[in-house]
Amino acid sequence: MRPHLAGLVVLLVFPLAAVAQDAGKKPAKSALETDPKGWLDLMPGKDLAGWKRVAISPETEPAAKNAWSVKDGLLLCDGVGVKEMFLYDKEFGDGVFHVEWRFKKLEGKQDYNSGAYVRTTDGKLWHQVQIAHLEKPPFMGDIFGDKLIDGKAERYIIRGEGDKHARPPGEWNTHEITMQGNTIDVWINGAKALSWNECQVAKGRVGLQAEFFLVEFRNLKFKPASSKP
Repeated sequence: MRPHLAGLVVLLVFPLAAVAQDAGKKPAKSALETDPKGWLDLMPGKDLAGWKRVAISPETEPAAKNAWSVKDGLLLCDGVGVKEMFLYDKEFGDGVFHVEWRFKKLEGKQDYNSGAYVRTTDGKLWHQVQIAHLEKPPFMGDIFGDKLIDGKAERYIIRGEGDKHARPPGEWNTHEITMQGNTIDVWINGAKALSWNECQVAKGRVGLQAEFFLVEFRNLKFKPASSKP
């Protein structure tokens, strides 16, 4: 979600040093590749059971068009004309959210936008990790959402270096979002792109965003912290 489209009241920018890989070094394997045990499979079936559509603003309803469907083992998001959340109907605390995605490449198109949610309530308090190829921030892997200050939510952007690790539109990318206490780390294609240690929300839903583009998702998984070695 781009901030100028969100009706922001407060925008706080927190530049954050990301951990980059050594030049010429191949990306590390994802947590799922490294240890495939203990993961919960969140991929919906054709009836989309276990997931629900949620409006970005809690005062509105989801779009009339249902952007979400399942075909050939992929979750398809036809987000053209749609801007909403698609949230898993269960809350998680600490753990790792694994998402693999790719945009449908469009000729002459530069900007693409979607997102992955963690520790999110139904449209009221949310943390979105950018799934995007954009020329203006928030960029790939940045965290965009709400920060609790004196019990009130204020909008912010946490900048990282995810755009340095992205594969181009039309190719598969992997996000792994690790949550431990107040810390949220974002890994993109095996590289650590961002680390933020000020999250004040202990648990919430994970999910995805439809925002005007065609996106495919696969291997939606969550590994609770208790299952980590």
